[in-house]
Amino acid sequence: MLFSEHTFIQKNAQVGSIEVICGSMFSGKTEELIRRMKRAQFAKLPVEIFKPAIDIRYDERAVVSHNSNSIPSTPISHSSAILLLRADTKVVGIDEAQFFDEELPNVCVQLANAGVRVIVAGLDMDFKGMPFGPIPALMAIAEHVTKVHAVCMQCGAPANYSFRISGQEERVILGEKDIYEPRCRSCYYKL
Repeated sequence: MLFSEHTFIQKNAQVGSIEVICGSMFSGKTEELIRRMKRAQFAKLPVEIFKPAIDIRYDERAVVSHNSNSIPSTPISHSSAILLLRADTKVVGIDEAQFFDEELPNVCVQLANAGVRVIVAGLDMDFKGMPFGPIPALMAIAEHVTKVHAVCMQCGAPANYSFRISGQEERVILGEKDIYEPRCRSCYYKL
């Protein structure tokens, strides 16, 4: 069930929102999340940022973009831990959302209905070009969806696929340019 009894908004309550930033590897998703979170901090809004505990590629605690920009975060193993945030939090950032459990959309709805602005970043497709984790459900319920593109490493066109150059078949493999490269549709499918 996608929505719980906490889904409904009380009359006169401050209404939050859900924003999704999605795209392929190396498209700037985390960079955009960090930009939006730093703007909220500049506006002196109380913020909290979360990332999956399994993502330790650049740093165990901080959210770090491929361009080495970073912002402190809290690593968590289950999306329900996000609901334990400080009572005064006005903006929540969630990075690498594709690695979270299927309860993440419910968590985001509860936060938005409580007046929190929720900004989620993640891959919309896995390396096989299939919808990835809770991102499709989040895109469906979000007020705002931003799809960012990388540059195809084969032809230079806008890229929205994450091509795995290693031969590994597991769905989740954390990696960088040694394992993935962005590709456009034509180069991804070798049309």
